[in-house]
Amino acid sequence: MDKFKQLETFVAVATKGSLTAAAALEGIVPAVVGRRMDALEARLGVLLMRRTTRKLTLTPEGQAFLEDAQRLLAEWVAAEGAVSAGGAQAKGHLRVTAPAGFGRRHVAPLVPGFLAEHPGLSLSLNLSDRVIDLVNEGFDCAVRVGDLPDSSLVSQRLADNRRLVVATPEYLKRAGTPQHPSDLARHHCLMLSSEASQTRGWAFQVDGKVMHHRRSDRSGGRLDCTDGQVLHDWCLQGLGLAWRSTWEVAGDLQSGRLVSVLDAFAAPPNGVYAVYAQRAHQPLRVRLWIEHLKRHYARREYWMRVGG
Repeated sequence: MDKFKQLETFVAVATKGSLTAAAALEGIVPAVVGRRMDALEARLGVLLMRRTTRKLTLTPEGQAFLEDAQRLLAEWVAAEGAVSAGGAQAKGHLRVTAPAGFGRRHVAPLVPGFLAEHPGLSLSLNLSDRVIDLVNEGFDCAVRVGDLPDSSLVSQRLADNRRLVVATPEYLKRAGTPQHPSDLARHHCLMLSSEASQTRGWAFQVDGKVMHHRRSDRSGGRLDCTDGQVLHDWCLQGLGLAWRSTWEVAGDLQSGRLVSVLDAFAAPPNGVYAVYAQRAHQPLRVRLWIEHLKRHYARREYWMRVGG
Protein backbone atom coordinates (compact mmCIF):
# COMPACT_ATOMS: atom_id res chain seq x y z
CA MET A 1 0.00 0.00 0.00
CA ASP A 2 1.21 3.51 -0.84
CA LYS A 3 2.87 4.98 2.27
CA PHE A 4 2.24 8.53 1.07
CA LYS A 5 -1.47 7.80 0.64
CA GLN A 6 -1.59 6.40 4.19
CA LEU A 7 -0.04 9.65 5.43
CA GLU A 8 -2.56 11.77 3.51
CA THR A 9 -5.42 9.66 4.82
CA PHE A 10 -4.24 9.93 8.44
CA VAL A 11 -4.08 13.75 8.21
CA ALA A 12 -7.52 13.86 6.59
CA VAL A 13 -9.06 11.66 9.29
CA ALA A 14 -7.39 13.60 12.11
CA THR A 15 -8.40 17.02 10.81
CA LYS A 16 -11.91 16.08 9.68
CA GLY A 17 -12.63 14.11 12.83
CA SER A 18 -14.06 10.94 11.30
CA LEU A 19 -13.44 8.18 8.77
CA THR A 20 -16.66 9.09 6.97
CA ALA A 21 -15.67 12.72 6.45
CA ALA A 22 -12.20 11.73 5.23
CA ALA A 23 -13.70 9.18 2.84
CA ALA A 24 -16.04 11.81 1.42
CA LEU A 25 -13.05 13.92 0.38
CA GLU A 26 -11.92 11.14 -1.98
CA GLY A 27 -15.31 9.77 -2.88
CA ILE A 28 -14.58 6.35 -1.40
CA VAL A 29 -16.25 4.23 1.27
CA PRO A 30 -15.16 4.61 4.94
CA ALA A 31 -14.03 0.98 5.01
CA VAL A 32 -11.17 1.81 2.63
CA VAL A 33 -10.06 4.64 4.89
CA GLY A 34 -10.25 2.31 7.88
CA ARG A 35 -8.02 -0.26 6.16
CA ARG A 36 -5.45 2.43 5.38
CA MET A 37 -5.40 3.51 9.00
CA ASP A 38 -5.03 -0.08 10.20
CA ALA A 39 -2.13 -0.60 7.79
CA LEU A 40 -0.41 2.62 8.90
CA GLU A 41 -0.66 1.76 12.60
CA ALA A 42 0.52 -1.79 11.94
CA ARG A 43 3.52 -0.51 9.98
CA LEU A 44 4.46 2.01 12.68
CA GLY A 45 3.69 -0.35 15.54
CA VAL A 46 1.82 2.31 17.49
CA LEU A 47 -1.80 3.30 18.09
CA LEU A 48 -2.39 6.72 16.51
CA MET A 49 -6.07 7.19 17.32
CA ARG A 50 -8.80 5.61 19.38
CA ARG A 51 -11.93 4.98 17.33
CA THR A 52 -15.44 4.32 18.58
CA THR A 53 -18.81 4.53 16.85
CA ARG A 54 -19.30 8.02 18.29
CA LYS A 55 -15.87 9.57 18.63
CA LEU A 56 -12.35 9.60 17.24
CA THR A 57 -9.54 10.77 19.53
CA LEU A 58 -5.83 11.08 18.76
CA THR A 59 -3.44 9.38 21.16
CA PRO A 60 -0.42 11.40 22.37
CA GLU A 61 1.64 9.55 19.77
CA GLY A 62 -0.95 10.38 17.12
CA GLN A 63 -0.96 14.07 18.06
CA ALA A 64 2.84 14.24 17.74
CA PHE A 65 2.77 12.30 14.46
CA LEU A 66 0.09 14.62 13.06
CA GLU A 67 2.35 17.67 13.24
CA ASP A 68 5.18 15.78 11.51
CA ALA A 69 2.81 14.39 8.88
CA GLN A 70 1.38 17.83 8.09
CA ARG A 71 4.90 19.24 7.77
CA LEU A 72 5.99 16.41 5.44
CA LEU A 73 2.94 16.84 3.23
CA ALA A 74 3.46 20.59 3.10
CA GLU A 75 7.11 20.15 2.13
CA TRP A 76 6.11 17.66 -0.57
CA VAL A 77 3.59 20.12 -2.01
CA ALA A 78 6.22 22.86 -1.90
CA ALA A 79 8.77 20.65 -3.67
CA GLU A 80 6.27 19.79 -6.40
CA GLY A 81 5.32 23.43 -6.72
CA ALA A 82 8.94 24.48 -7.11
CA VAL A 83 9.28 22.15 -10.08
CA SER A 84 5.91 22.70 -11.72
CA ALA A 85 5.92 26.45 -11.24
CA GLY A 86 9.32 26.71 -12.88
CA GLY A 87 9.95 30.33 -13.61
CA ALA A 88 6.36 31.37 -12.97
CA GLN A 89 5.89 34.65 -11.13
CA ALA A 90 3.65 34.84 -8.09
CA LYS A 91 0.78 37.25 -8.53
CA GLY A 92 -2.14 38.40 -6.42
CA HIS A 93 -2.81 39.56 -2.89
CA LEU A 94 -1.50 37.92 0.29
CA ARG A 95 -3.28 38.39 3.63
CA VAL A 96 -1.07 37.68 6.65
CA THR A 97 -1.68 37.94 10.39
CA ALA A 98 0.78 37.84 13.29
CA PRO A 99 0.89 38.63 17.03
CA ALA A 100 1.24 42.36 17.58
CA GLY A 101 4.61 42.45 19.35
CA PHE A 102 6.36 39.80 17.30
CA GLY A 103 4.79 41.13 14.13
CA ARG A 104 6.14 44.63 14.67
CA ARG A 105 9.68 43.39 15.25
CA HIS A 106 10.02 40.29 13.11
CA VAL A 107 7.32 40.25 10.44
CA ALA A 108 6.65 43.83 9.33
CA PRO A 109 10.37 44.64 8.73
CA LEU A 110 10.62 41.65 6.34
CA VAL A 111 7.64 42.68 4.18
CA PRO A 112 9.37 45.35 2.01
CA GLY A 113 12.12 42.93 0.98
CA PHE A 114 9.57 40.26 0.13
CA LEU A 115 7.57 42.61 -2.10
CA ALA A 116 10.78 43.81 -3.76
CA GLU A 117 11.55 40.20 -4.70
CA HIS A 118 8.00 39.60 -5.98
CA PRO A 119 6.67 42.73 -7.72
CA GLY A 120 3.51 40.91 -8.81
CA LEU A 121 2.32 40.57 -5.21
CA SER A 122 0.61 42.90 -2.75
CA LEU A 123 0.28 42.17 0.98
CA SER A 124 -1.99 43.09 3.88
CA LEU A 125 -0.59 42.58 7.40
CA ASN A 126 -2.92 42.24 10.41
CA LEU A 127 -1.22 42.57 13.82
CA SER A 128 -3.33 41.28 16.69
CA ASP A 129 -2.89 39.14 19.80
CA ARG A 130 -6.32 37.65 19.11
CA VAL A 131 -6.24 34.18 17.52
CA ILE A 132 -7.55 34.87 14.00
CA ASP A 133 -9.81 32.32 12.30
CA LEU A 134 -7.87 32.02 9.05
CA VAL A 135 -10.58 30.33 7.01
CA ASN A 136 -13.62 32.33 8.10
CA GLU A 137 -11.78 35.67 8.12
CA GLY A 138 -10.06 35.13 4.78
CA PHE A 139 -6.37 35.05 5.71
CA ASP A 140 -3.77 33.13 3.69
CA CYS A 141 -1.22 32.62 6.45
CA ALA A 142 -0.57 33.36 10.13
CA VAL A 143 2.64 33.64 12.07
CA ARG A 144 1.97 32.24 15.54
CA VAL A 145 4.14 32.00 18.63
CA GLY A 146 3.69 29.18 21.12
CA ASP A 147 1.11 26.41 21.36
CA LEU A 148 -1.01 25.53 18.33
CA PRO A 149 -4.36 24.23 19.60
CA ASP A 150 -6.08 23.94 16.20
CA SER A 151 -4.86 20.76 14.48
CA SER A 152 -7.05 21.37 11.42
CA LEU A 153 -4.42 23.86 10.22
CA VAL A 154 -1.05 23.04 8.66
CA SER A 155 1.99 24.41 10.50
CA GLN A 156 5.66 24.81 9.69
CA ARG A 157 8.15 25.63 12.46
CA LEU A 158 10.16 28.73 11.66
CA ALA A 159 12.22 29.26 14.83
CA ASP A 160 12.44 28.48 18.54
CA ASN A 161 10.86 30.78 21.11
CA ARG A 162 12.12 30.88 24.71
CA ARG A 163 10.29 32.78 27.45
CA LEU A 164 11.53 34.26 30.71
CA VAL A 165 9.91 35.75 33.82
CA VAL A 166 11.29 39.27 34.18
CA ALA A 167 10.90 42.28 36.46
CA THR A 168 12.73 45.49 37.28
CA PRO A 169 15.33 45.43 40.07
CA GLU A 170 13.14 47.97 41.91
CA TYR A 171 10.10 45.70 41.86
CA LEU A 172 12.11 42.72 43.14
CA LYS A 173 13.62 44.83 45.92
CA ARG A 174 10.14 45.94 46.95
CA ALA A 175 8.22 42.65 46.52
CA GLY A 176 10.95 40.04 46.89
CA THR A 177 12.35 37.59 44.36
CA PRO A 178 10.25 34.47 43.69
CA GLN A 179 12.20 31.26 44.26
CA HIS A 180 9.58 28.82 42.95
CA PRO A 181 6.64 29.13 40.51
CA SER A 182 4.28 28.65 43.46
CA ASP A 183 5.54 31.99 44.82
CA LEU A 184 3.84 33.79 41.91
CA ALA A 185 0.52 33.70 43.76
CA ARG A 186 1.96 36.37 46.07
CA HIS A 187 3.14 38.65 43.24
CA HIS A 188 1.66 41.08 40.75
CA CYS A 189 1.70 39.07 37.51
CA LEU A 190 1.18 41.09 34.35
CA MET A 191 -0.70 38.63 32.14
CA LEU A 192 -2.49 38.65 28.83
CA SER A 193 -6.28 38.89 29.03
CA SER A 194 -8.26 35.72 28.47
CA GLU A 195 -9.36 36.79 24.99
CA ALA A 196 -5.74 37.04 23.83
CA SER A 197 -3.80 34.10 22.40
CA GLN A 198 -1.82 33.11 25.54
CA THR A 199 -4.61 30.94 26.92
CA ARG A 200 -2.65 28.34 28.86
CA GLY A 201 -0.74 30.75 31.09
CA TRP A 202 2.94 30.88 31.97
CA ALA A 203 4.77 27.56 31.48
CA PHE A 204 7.36 26.13 33.88
CA GLN A 205 9.14 22.82 34.26
CA VAL A 206 8.89 21.46 37.79
CA ASP A 207 10.17 17.99 38.72
CA GLY A 208 10.34 17.04 35.06
CA LYS A 209 6.76 18.06 34.30
CA VAL A 210 5.40 21.20 32.65
CA MET A 211 3.02 23.21 34.83
CA HIS A 212 1.12 26.41 34.01
CA HIS A 213 0.46 29.52 36.05
CA ARG A 214 -2.87 31.01 34.93
CA ARG A 215 -4.74 34.19 35.69
CA SER A 216 -7.09 32.34 38.04
CA ASP A 217 -4.08 31.20 40.08
CA ARG A 218 -2.95 34.66 41.06
CA SER A 219 -4.11 36.51 44.14
CA GLY A 220 -2.51 39.95 43.91
CA GLY A 221 -2.42 40.83 40.21
CA ARG A 222 -4.46 43.92 39.35
CA LEU A 223 -3.54 44.42 35.69
CA ASP A 224 -3.97 42.49 32.47
CA CYS A 225 -4.09 43.49 28.83
CA THR A 226 -4.63 42.02 25.36
CA ASP A 227 -1.43 43.69 24.08
CA GLY A 228 1.93 42.18 25.00
CA GLN A 229 3.78 45.46 24.37
CA VAL A 230 1.68 47.16 27.02
CA LEU A 231 2.58 44.40 29.49
CA HIS A 232 6.23 44.93 28.63
CA ASP A 233 5.92 48.68 29.24
CA TRP A 234 4.14 48.11 32.56
CA CYS A 235 6.87 45.71 33.59
CA LEU A 236 9.53 48.34 32.82
CA GLN A 237 7.57 50.73 35.08
CA GLY A 238 7.99 48.29 37.97
CA LEU A 239 4.34 47.28 38.16
CA GLY A 240 4.97 43.55 38.37
CA LEU A 241 6.41 40.40 36.85
CA ALA A 242 5.97 39.59 33.16
CA TRP A 243 6.52 36.43 31.11
CA ARG A 244 8.12 37.62 27.91
CA SER A 245 10.08 36.16 25.00
CA THR A 246 13.84 36.61 24.76
CA TRP A 247 13.45 38.46 21.44
CA GLU A 248 11.42 41.08 23.30
CA VAL A 249 13.47 41.62 26.47
CA ALA A 250 17.06 40.78 25.45
CA GLY A 251 18.08 44.44 25.28
CA ASP A 252 16.48 45.21 28.65
CA LEU A 253 18.29 42.29 30.27
CA GLN A 254 21.63 43.38 28.81
CA SER A 255 21.15 46.95 30.05
CA GLY A 256 19.99 45.87 33.52
CA ARG A 257 16.56 47.51 33.17
CA LEU A 258 15.05 44.04 33.71
CA VAL A 259 16.21 40.95 35.58
CA SER A 260 15.10 37.38 34.85
CA VAL A 261 13.91 35.12 37.68
CA LEU A 262 12.88 31.46 38.00
CA ASP A 263 15.36 30.53 35.25
CA ALA A 264 15.88 27.11 36.84
CA PHE A 265 12.22 26.32 36.12
CA ALA A 266 12.14 27.56 32.51
CA ALA A 267 10.08 25.29 30.27
CA PRO A 268 11.60 24.00 27.01
CA PRO A 269 11.25 26.54 24.21
CA ASN A 270 8.13 26.42 22.10
CA GLY A 271 8.08 27.52 18.49
CA VAL A 272 7.38 30.28 16.02
CA TYR A 273 5.17 28.80 13.30
CA ALA A 274 3.77 29.63 9.90
CA VAL A 275 0.19 28.37 9.88
CA TYR A 276 -2.23 28.04 6.98
CA ALA A 277 -5.34 26.14 5.99
CA GLN A 278 -4.94 22.68 4.52
CA ARG A 279 -5.39 22.75 0.75
CA ALA A 280 -4.75 20.33 -2.09
CA HIS A 281 -2.36 22.85 -3.70
CA GLN A 282 -0.66 25.51 -1.64
CA PRO A 283 -0.75 28.89 -3.45
CA LEU A 284 2.64 29.96 -4.74
CA ARG A 285 2.38 33.30 -2.91
CA VAL A 286 1.99 31.51 0.45
CA ARG A 287 4.90 29.15 -0.20
CA LEU A 288 7.17 32.03 -1.20
CA TRP A 289 6.20 34.03 1.90
CA ILE A 290 6.98 31.12 4.25
CA GLU A 291 10.29 30.47 2.51
CA HIS A 292 11.14 34.18 2.91
CA LEU A 293 10.54 34.03 6.66
CA LYS A 294 12.42 30.76 7.08
CA ARG A 295 15.40 32.11 5.17
CA HIS A 296 15.73 35.09 7.51
CA TYR A 297 14.92 33.32 10.77
CA ALA A 298 17.41 30.51 10.04
CA ARG A 299 20.32 32.96 10.11
CA ARG A 300 21.87 33.29 13.56
CA GLU A 301 23.09 36.79 12.74
CA TYR A 302 19.49 37.87 12.21
CA TRP A 303 18.59 37.24 15.86
CA MET A 304 21.87 38.74 17.06
CA ARG A 305 21.15 41.91 15.06
CA VAL A 306 17.60 42.34 16.32
CA GLY A 307 18.45 41.52 19.94
CA GLY A 308 16.55 38.25 20.26
